[in-house]
Amino acid sequence: MKRTLAALAALLLLLPMQAQDKPKEDHTFSVSKNLDIFNTLYRKLDLFYVDTLDAEKLIVTGIDAMLESLDPYTEYYADEDLDDLKMMTTGKYGGIGSIIRMRKDSAIIIAEPYEGMPAAEVGLKVGDVLKQIDGKDLKGKVVSEVSDLLRGEPGTTFVLRVQRPGEKKTRDFRITRRSIKVEPIPYYGLQRGDVGYIALTQFTEHCSTDVRRAVISLKEQGAQKLVIDLRGNGGGLLGEAVSIVNLFVPKGQTIVETKGKVRMANSAYTTTAEPLDTLTPLCILVNSSTASAAEIVAGSLQDLDRAVVIGTRTYGKGLVQSPQELPYNGQLKLTTSKYYIPSGRCIQAINYRDRRELGKDGRVPDSLTHVFHTRGGREVRDGGGIKPDIEVRHDTMANIVYYLSNDDVLTDWGTQYAQAHPTLPPVGTFAVTDADFEQLKSMARAADFKYDRLSEKRLDDLKKMMEFEGYYDDATDEFKALEQKLTHNMDRDFDRRRDDIKELMEQEVIKRYYYQRGSVQQALRRDDDFERACQLLSDPAEYQHILHP
Repeated sequence: MKRTLAALAALLLLLPMQAQDKPKEDHTFSVSKNLDIFNTLYRKLDLFYVDTLDAEKLIVTGIDAMLESLDPYTEYYADEDLDDLKMMTTGKYGGIGSIIRMRKDSAIIIAEPYEGMPAAEVGLKVGDVLKQIDGKDLKGKVVSEVSDLLRGEPGTTFVLRVQRPGEKKTRDFRITRRSIKVEPIPYYGLQRGDVGYIALTQFTEHCSTDVRRAVISLKEQGAQKLVIDLRGNGGGLLGEAVSIVNLFVPKGQTIVETKGKVRMANSAYTTTAEPLDTLTPLCILVNSSTASAAEIVAGSLQDLDRAVVIGTRTYGKGLVQSPQELPYNGQLKLTTSKYYIPSGRCIQAINYRDRRELGKDGRVPDSLTHVFHTRGGREVRDGGGIKPDIEVRHDTMANIVYYLSNDDVLTDWGTQYAQAHPTLPPVGTFAVTDADFEQLKSMARAADFKYDRLSEKRLDDLKKMMEFEGYYDDATDEFKALEQKLTHNMDRDFDRRRDDIKELMEQEVIKRYYYQRGSVQQALRRDDDFERACQLLSDPAEYQHILHP
């Protein structure tokens, strides 16, 4: 009997181990089997397919499709694409220092040169059409192809031929490529007398040092309050985010923890230096494009009750990527963990596994989020970005303003204005006139500017579907009525949005003279989020009540 009981006990102990081992064995076999199938399938294609295959192109297509099914942040970089990855993490690349874009007529133009960079120094202007690079015709090439030709080893020289609007002859510019570093802080300065404002657009190498210098400079100029603008900041290096938080909170604070499947993906990041300033009132501006490392800064300072967060709910990217070496100098940017900020919450908004396996949106509904608490006991939640302490409602951008901001007619007007005005008043004093506004309106009318393209297309698609299914004849009158309502009156709509369009025009002009720093300064003149921050910072009682209710 004792031997029988012992044998049964041993069997019971063994069964769970076998149950645990079996899924692992099944997974290992499944991986091996499917890799074998993929390998054999490609060899069959290569051997028997009617046309010759481009191995590199076909395999990369397969890799991209596989990674696309996971999440948008896990990406493969072949050897020749590593410059793109390097630029994302360092903000540096070899080139001329300018944004380019494609016009509606497929021409590639200079969209925005960076201040102090080769493109600006040799005299390239917004609107210049790129024609040739070292004699190579650029007609028919897309933006990525032209961008690859403009980039190269620092110190190399090439000749760029452009067609300047309003001129018959082309111009040749000899340009020497340099190591281009996109400045993470396009502008910082004093506003409203004693409010120090810092616009931080990305988290690249050493950006925390730049923020430190900006804070010190602003305080030396007399800043008594601080605003850090993280709107539109898509993130970057995690370590830089921790270092920036460290400027404002004491040494030894845990700022973020990462947790993944394997032990090496689990880490805790703490502040390691003495802070720069733990007392100056601080506001952080955020919006729906504030993501990743930018959310770590905003969320950590909120969790530690060090800053008031103002704006709209952030994007909700709580996933961490790590680079993995691949054969033949390739790299995989791989999602390895989730991050958790001081209150213990993860702000990831989308569950990509649910989206992938269940076909759902994947977003965490508000009813399933969890309550956490800041250091001082304030209630915060996980599951969907950082919710601001003060939410600012914004008017929806009008259709006509949105389409105008992306249309060639605005660029053409700005080019003509700049050619007619060699100099411009300082930022903050410049304003377009009613005559300028009427000129843009006339140019838009002459260019047959459209701003209800989506409505027209959807209505046309619906009409075709109803004709196909036989319902259109019974709804002809309704369709005619809808088409009449969609017929826009451009003069009326321009006049209704006069202030918004004038602001757009001012930005188009300002960037040509004062670059990105000027654009940021100009935008602060009519900035609801910044205005609310200044109101709060001028009321110490309200500021303290929000942080310590």
